[in-house]
Amino acid sequence: VQLQASGGGTVQAGGSLRLSCAASGLTFSRYRMGWFRQVSGKDREFVAAINWSGGSTDYLDSAKGRFTISRDNAKNTMYLQMNSLKPEDTAVYYCAAGYGATSFNFWGQGTLVTVSS
Repeated sequence: VQLQASGGGTVQAGGSLRLSCAASGLTFSRYRMGWFRQVSGKDREFVAAINWSGGSTDYLDSAKGRFTISRDNAKNTMYLQMNSLKPEDTAVYYCAAGYGATSFNFWGQGTLVTVSS
């Protein structure tokens, strides 16, 4: 299983970024997908998740109204549209896949998001 995250970069506060996670080696449409982030020296933090069909999503409270998670099962790809970015959103963002209701079994490498004030 490979999960390849991309789309990170440096933006000014208030800007936008779109992260992508390309999956291979698994039946993508059967997996719940999620985004997490981690700042050096801190625990990894849940950001957003989406069920297999895209019909159900969940967000970190501080991401609600600013971030949108989506998926394209035909392309085996998940996305995270991040708008109104804040300096506190700066982190390495990871994508993950899970076949349970709450757990994530596979993790990709991270993509760095830096938001300057």
